[in-house]
Amino acid sequence: MTVPHVSLTTPTHLPPPDPTTSPVTGWTRAHWEATADRLLDGLLPYASPTWAQYRLPGRASHSGPWSDGLEGYARSFLLAAFRIAGSGGRVGPGLIERYAAGLTAGTDPHGPDRWPPITDRGQPMVEAASVAIALHETRPWIWDRLDDSVRGRVVDWLSGFIGARANDSNWRLFQVITEEFLASVGAPHSRDEIDAGLARLGDWYRGEGWYTDGDGRKFDYYNAWALHLYPVLWARVAGSRAAPELVAGHRARLREFLGVHQYFFGADGAPVHQGRSLTYRFATTAPLWAGVLADATPLAPGLTRRLASGALKHFAERGVPDEKGLLSLGWYRPFLPVTQRYSGPASPYWASKAFLGLLLPADHPVWTAPEEPGPVDTADSCVALPVPGWLLHSTAADGVVRLVNHGSDRLPPPPAPDEDSPHYTRFAYASAAAPDTEWAGIATGGAGIDNQLALVAADGTRSRRGRIHPLGAAGRRAASWHMARLAGAEHRIETTSVVHGPWEVRVQRVAGPRGAVVREGGWALADDTGAPAEGTGPRWARARRPDGLTSAVVGLLGWDASGNGLVARARDANAYGVHSATPHLALPAHPGGVHLLVTLVVLGRDPELVGASARVTTGGGVLIRFPDGTEEELPGGFAGASIPVVPGGRPAVESG
Repeated sequence: MTVPHVSLTTPTHLPPPDPTTSPVTGWTRAHWEATADRLLDGLLPYASPTWAQYRLPGRASHSGPWSDGLEGYARSFLLAAFRIAGSGGRVGPGLIERYAAGLTAGTDPHGPDRWPPITDRGQPMVEAASVAIALHETRPWIWDRLDDSVRGRVVDWLSGFIGARANDSNWRLFQVITEEFLASVGAPHSRDEIDAGLARLGDWYRGEGWYTDGDGRKFDYYNAWALHLYPVLWARVAGSRAAPELVAGHRARLREFLGVHQYFFGADGAPVHQGRSLTYRFATTAPLWAGVLADATPLAPGLTRRLASGALKHFAERGVPDEKGLLSLGWYRPFLPVTQRYSGPASPYWASKAFLGLLLPADHPVWTAPEEPGPVDTADSCVALPVPGWLLHSTAADGVVRLVNHGSDRLPPPPAPDEDSPHYTRFAYASAAAPDTEWAGIATGGAGIDNQLALVAADGTRSRRGRIHPLGAAGRRAASWHMARLAGAEHRIETTSVVHGPWEVRVQRVAGPRGAVVREGGWALADDTGAPAEGTGPRWARARRPDGLTSAVVGLLGWDASGNGLVARARDANAYGVHSATPHLALPAHPGGVHLLVTLVVLGRDPELVGASARVTTGGGVLIRFPDGTEEELPGGFAGASIPVVPGGRPAVESG
């Protein structure tokens, strides 16, 4: 496994590790409880006098401070609920009382700390669902002990959902959850709205455990911490009111998803860094626990805990939460480019979903069985995911997981315009690296080059990868095309990726105007201690951290033999470190027409780069040779035709 590039620390509030029960991470249920307590205690200085709002420091969301204060209450209430229920109400002094007091004050329509009302497509819809879940899970300790007048006010506030319009995305499930809670306490609700929300979820199911978050190709961690999670939580609230066949369908989908979700975590616990709302961090572990709660997981109990504890430990050792016990808007340190306009100071507390496992009793096998190694711990693997258009390939030697992206762009269906998003439209993402981001003018230097192929005009303007048109993903190959726009003209770029070990070879047919520069970027490698070391030569470039983690590109075919590779540097543009460096290649002048380029792209610990090659075969295909001598041939017209047909289109895992 790669030695971490940051100085790791063991938080002092944690109990000692248990190498017997948890030989991989050392973490136990006690570590989870201590972390939950640390997070809850860290919020205390920011609570309003009535406990109805938590007004944390940081940039306000586009919904404003009033809504942000509710968000602080609701999302931390979710964490408190799992802690309270998981311990049978045996928690520290005041935890139950302060969240009960917050309900009393927040739902007082005339009080100084009243909550904003639930209105069409307003942020309180999101927070209401967390309140509803927390109330259900803590029913004996909070709801059942509230005064009738307070219960009535809570019902009145939650009832703002009835007849309201939610965003046509995972928000539909907030309505489902909230109105199902109203039904559970005998309050008015709309069964038609609950059923419609669940039906809409079914519309977004694309097979093999994958939902898109609304129409389009919107594949990301919302599949994990929302679209699979809320059906499990809804079934807990609904109880006997839930149709058995619907619950069974949700469970089957979750089980299939978890079979591949386990491959998204590096050996050091880091989840692959892709998609929006990454400031939720270890919420990526929520479906692991949900699968156990719903008896819908193919994973052994010890493997579930190893993956979940690995992720929580990964962030804890890197200063999360911070010295005040707070979750910042960022990844490790505060870093706003992993946020969105809707992200407020308390938004990161959706990470509370990671603590769902505390609802499982302490003697459950998921807490008592010895940890088992994760997939990346034991062998190299490659998982093809045809639905999102991804390849996941990992290597045990360095513990790195890489995601090759030929399918998820988060764009609404046409005629919506193309947009380039650094967390969706790069060719690849990883557990050990993040994309450089050009955001609000903070990025300097060469940000935005990584994992892209761009046409660059004389004035420096460049094309971007926007809408991705998938051509298939199977075995060790995936392919897509996108339209590169430059100077008002469109040029088709067709890419096939072939992966093996730590290596990816990109075979690209690049249409473009004569004379335009063609630029291909590798991974952005980041470090807090200083700029990664660089090396360049004819048709190759490399950046290397002191721990040996290396990003490199090697031009195998179609690149100018007389030119050296380049390394672009940026500062404050990367979630993984202050200083980042991106190796890349440049073809000085596109010859016009369609030009064939073949590039070796690699992220790994001191990977071998020598010995790779590519040549055009007599049939018009491309024969690739990887540095270890492994060969693979793409047929003529290689993109779509190069993807082998897999019966049923199901993902397959290849080891070795």
